[in-house]
Amino acid sequence: FIREIAPVASIGGAPYVMVINPSVPAKTVPEFIAYAKANPGKINMGSSGSGSVSHVFGERFKMMTGINLVHVPYRGGYVPDLLSGQVQIVFGTISSCIQYIRGGMLRALAVTTATRSDVLPDIPTLAEFVPGYEVSQWYGVGAPKDTPAEVIDKLNKEINAVAADPLIKARLASLGVDPMSMTSAAFGKFIADEAEKWGKVIRAANIKSD
Repeated sequence: FIREIAPVASIGGAPYVMVINPSVPAKTVPEFIAYAKANPGKINMGSSGSGSVSHVFGERFKMMTGINLVHVPYRGGYVPDLLSGQVQIVFGTISSCIQYIRGGMLRALAVTTATRSDVLPDIPTLAEFVPGYEVSQWYGVGAPKDTPAEVIDKLNKEINAVAADPLIKARLASLGVDPMSMTSAAFGKFIADEAEKWGKVIRAANIKSD
């Protein structure tokens, strides 16, 4: 699919948050890693499906820390089972988890981006404990691969201008999306780098999509 499109412009990236059921005796990422290493194969990690964003984010965390979590994919929502403790950890969107974090029903340990989230400013980044861990769900615009370069450039400039508008930036922020403007060439490199990074995770974890 990537080979069939011409990258036009990036819209932005959205951090995910690593949350656990409060029954897990860990208040920090290092404490969770230590607990997981002491209990290999006994902690369930929920996701929104095999090959989903939440799944591959969790698999990358497992690879970088050497822990063994049991993946439990859901076709529907995983939140009820996370709240009840059927699964103990999830890498979820901030929007789907924040009300439960604020209500004390879930414990947020870290956000997945390189910098802290404005929505959860007191929650550290995973990179503070696991150097090199930096992931986000990103959004962008593409066009058919044979689109003329001058059209791509014009679209890129117009989209970046819109994304820089204070009203649009505020709307994106309310959705948990941080603007990530770049040239079409830079966006193309970004996509290639992301494909390489996640290809390694998918092959190492032998992930098959649902």
